[in-house]
Amino acid sequence: MGVAPDDSHYLEERYRETGGRRSLPLSAYYALKPLLPRRLQIAMRRRYAKRQARTEFPRWPVEPLLVDRRREELRAELDRRGVARIPTVADWPEGKRFAAILTHDVEGPAGVGNVRKIIEIERRHGFVSSWNFVAEWYPIPDGLLAEVRAAGCEVGLHGIKHDCKLFESRARFESELPAIHRYLAEWDAVGFRSPATHRNADWMPELESLYDTSFPDTDPFEPQAGGCCSILPFFLGEMVELPITLVQDHTLWEILRQDSIDLWTQKCDWLIANGGLINPIVHPDYLDTPARLHMYEEFLEYLAERREERDGWHALPREVAEWWRTRAGLRCVEGGEEARIVGEGAERAALAWACRDGEELAIELEPVPATA
Repeated sequence: MGVAPDDSHYLEERYRETGGRRSLPLSAYYALKPLLPRRLQIAMRRRYAKRQARTEFPRWPVEPLLVDRRREELRAELDRRGVARIPTVADWPEGKRFAAILTHDVEGPAGVGNVRKIIEIERRHGFVSSWNFVAEWYPIPDGLLAEVRAAGCEVGLHGIKHDCKLFESRARFESELPAIHRYLAEWDAVGFRSPATHRNADWMPELESLYDTSFPDTDPFEPQAGGCCSILPFFLGEMVELPITLVQDHTLWEILRQDSIDLWTQKCDWLIANGGLINPIVHPDYLDTPARLHMYEEFLEYLAERREERDGWHALPREVAEWWRTRAGLRCVEGGEEARIVGEGAERAALAWACRDGEELAIELEPVPATA
């Protein structure tokens, strides 16, 4: 019997090296894409999407492999130690039960023109968001990045050009790295998302950003199909990866032709139940009709309700990444039936007790003591 792959096999999409290669028809489509009329591109993607949605691994819209594996490991530890419960550091600070971030990729001038409107809509519902701009693909008005920050939002880098060539070769990647580092510094940005979510787990740490958010948990519809199978942040070297955990808005509206947000809310319900990270990509370029703006507001209302009902943490991506680094330095110290968390930042952390609930595993959070 072979040895089961470790988590990095999935987090870093190592399974793609043998079974995850792009099919010949799909490779041909992306080679010809620049020559095809936009309407034909969309029609071809809609036709192929029916087959993509049936992908066996990672399953879509939910791939529970790493959630299940983590629970099995905790069950095994309970059995090994012969105890009723074991303590761990809770995933989220202040005893929050799940986390949610809002991320936007600005694709072109239409998206640039929509930034202020969407920020105002989010503000009305009590949210802030991150805005990923392409550095040299379209004009960015003077003062816009400062305006985004002044609204309490975050600026990120969405590549230098949106030509999807950053990861086509090692030489191309190295040629663009100096500009990536320069814009991250000039913009005071700590986050990166690759154009078209192209990615290479071995190269990503060289971006030298605090975090990246280019890996979906599962997405069969993108040019680089696959996913990391994780609904929690993880590390690629020193860099924190914040997985994209909802179907992209363009896929939802243009490819799958959905006229509701059910695919978003159904996946969110599962993410919340399993204590994961809600991380959508919403392009201001595609929030271009009253109907779509209304659906986005519906989604914000849903998130606001769940945040209150289920004790969720809404934060900026940089805050989630900073917490994940802090959490990595914490540990539980046990003494009899009691436990405590030690390490820098421990005052924000909650204990999560794993215990059996019949045949199931339950996670019980201890309240974080109020500070004076």
